[in-house]
Amino acid sequence: MYQKRGAWGVARARTSAVLLGAALLIAGCSSGDGGDTPDGENAAGISQQPKEKNPFWVNPDGNAAQQVAAYEKDGEKEDAEQIRKIAEQPTGEWIGPEKPEDEARGYTTAAAKADRTALLVLYNIPHRDCGQYSQGGAADGDTYREWIDGVAKGIGDRGATVVLEPDAVLHLVDGCTPDEFHEERYDLLKGAIAKLKSLKNTKVYLDAGNAGWGHPDQIFEPLKWAGIDQADGFAVNVSNFYTTKDSIAYGKELSARVGDKPFVVDTSRNGNGPYTGGDPNERWCNPPGRALGEAPTTKTPDPLVDAFVWVKRPGESDGECKGGPKAGEWWAKYALTLAKASK
Repeated sequence: MYQKRGAWGVARARTSAVLLGAALLIAGCSSGDGGDTPDGENAAGISQQPKEKNPFWVNPDGNAAQQVAAYEKDGEKEDAEQIRKIAEQPTGEWIGPEKPEDEARGYTTAAAKADRTALLVLYNIPHRDCGQYSQGGAADGDTYREWIDGVAKGIGDRGATVVLEPDAVLHLVDGCTPDEFHEERYDLLKGAIAKLKSLKNTKVYLDAGNAGWGHPDQIFEPLKWAGIDQADGFAVNVSNFYTTKDSIAYGKELSARVGDKPFVVDTSRNGNGPYTGGDPNERWCNPPGRALGEAPTTKTPDPLVDAFVWVKRPGESDGECKGGPKAGEWWAKYALTLAKASK
């Protein structure tokens, strides 16, 4: 049967520190092309990747970058260099529920100042995650629509690539989301795609599951009902561990059923493939022995694959399992294991 993905997200409410960070980004203090060092780097020396290979914005003040700086300050050079593998790559910025306009404006402004594109993840659909680790989401449909409006206002005409609502369609298909919420969810997803695609420089990829949960025949019609025809494409393997090869095969088979739409693959933690030990119901949650996958890039081996992206931010917990903190919280110990296991 299906493999539920569970609590993927960085779905927590944003703290005042994050909002302060967004304000600093708007002010250009952390833009990646100015900053407080001559080369536009932060204290950890984090700067942008070459644009021709990787057009997405590297947040020079993300959790991984802060960990690098902390390790270097404490003289832990080897650990700092390991975490640098994460800090130097662009990762998704998960927009919180409270200040969507401010956060979207902060990230896209910082990205524009660095002549890059912000990678944003929207994860606030009502009845999110079926009561699991990342349960929550907007209180109702109207609240969600207002939230999407705020995100759109924050993005404006600046460049953004949006991964829309991890799990939202998958949980309609696998029976996790009760039937009475299905019609509204399809309407909300269609509306979100339409709103975001009305923006001048925004691309939208609707989440479409992964290579291990089921078969493309089970999800292609729901994707159409959710508005995939109006989106730029879909996303696969979000926050999951399936190999890039398997993810591309799944994506290509699904693409053929939704008008040959292109797709993006989350390669953030798939370097060693999926975990096959322990409780099958929690293999997705902070599994041991995993590794970072291919670095984000738009230079992919298949014309249908628009990009490899790191939607899930490596080092942030999947949930309170295997000794981990709450979903979305930074876990330096786990980040180190991912980095050390990587090539």
